[in-house]
Amino acid sequence: MTRLKVVHVVTQLELGGAQQNTLHTVRRLNRAEFEPFLLCGPGGILDAEAGRESVPVTFVSALQRAVHPFKDPAAFFQLRRAFRSLRPDIVHTHSSKAGILGRWAAWSAGVPVVLHTFHGFGFTPGQSAPVRAAYVAAERWTARISTALVAVSRANRDEALARGIGRPDQFHLIRSGVPLGPYRSLAPRREPPAGIDLRPEEKLVLTIGPFKPQKNLKDFVRAAAAVLQRRSDVKFLVVGDGEGRLRLEEDLRRRGVADRVILAGWRRDVPALLARTDVFCMTSLWEGLPRSLVEAMAAGRPCVVNAVDGCRDLIEDGVNGFLIPPRHPLSTAERLLQILSDDELSDRLGRRARETVGDEFDIDGMVRAQEDLYRVLWAARPGPASPQ
Repeated sequence: MTRLKVVHVVTQLELGGAQQNTLHTVRRLNRAEFEPFLLCGPGGILDAEAGRESVPVTFVSALQRAVHPFKDPAAFFQLRRAFRSLRPDIVHTHSSKAGILGRWAAWSAGVPVVLHTFHGFGFTPGQSAPVRAAYVAAERWTARISTALVAVSRANRDEALARGIGRPDQFHLIRSGVPLGPYRSLAPRREPPAGIDLRPEEKLVLTIGPFKPQKNLKDFVRAAAAVLQRRSDVKFLVVGDGEGRLRLEEDLRRRGVADRVILAGWRRDVPALLARTDVFCMTSLWEGLPRSLVEAMAAGRPCVVNAVDGCRDLIEDGVNGFLIPPRHPLSTAERLLQILSDDELSDRLGRRARETVGDEFDIDGMVRAQEDLYRVLWAARPGPASPQ
């Protein structure tokens, strides 16, 4: 049986849900049917992991996250050259930059099937109107040469269609998965995770994510400060890192909460952290389908999150967690205080959260769903697409 050659493209192997799941897919695709490859830009925190596990990865030197007038065209030609050399049957792109450049490079190289997963969008609420319009236009045109589009949340699919990106028949819903087993079996514990200064009687509020504008950690700090004005037995743990660390540290000092908000850096022991967590909190301004929220819900943790995109797919306000309007940190603080003060409420929200995360969120189920889609698209493959 001839195997289908599938090339995944992601901008960088950062420690995020899209990147971890892409790496997992390349590892776990059925080798009897598929021959996987990975193309990405260098400099990601998961580069070494990909190398250690013998993932067939090629680093595209000019591919980077930031828009660049010279490196972006160079990345396009490097990708096209790679596709002409590899001669893939299917190209599957992830993340905004790789999604645009990778799909056009695959189209120009004559790849029969080209699809993209929206883990979020390059256009965001904080951008100026002209910049946002340019990103939307780029996605609209690139959707025209795409065989299929994958959304990880209904909210992202609906937003794309509302903005004229793609057709309804192009879209497929495949959840961004996590390994559910370790989280579903977690039992709460009071001993602190390794390296975390925490007494057994102290409550813990956890957030996870890179230090970038999307995650809006300044509102997490504001909510923490408001909670700490009323309770002294709570600590806040931020797992992640990034360019915004110095600004975040200064904000903590200015608000006088640096001793109660722990910046732990990136950690890989998320199950252990969630076992000790009393409330999971997320103050993002936009999301695709946040991996850390799925993990927290599968672990049975009560969650307080902003009512954005994929978070609305998962949380029903007051039923399995609380939804907060973006940029309302005092409302976030009130919900945190409510949960921290009511064990019965905490248990009920956590139990319902765990029930919400069904098998569609399992990471290996995600891989199988992608394999099913590849088979369907290959069987129905059209002639070369046209951007007209």
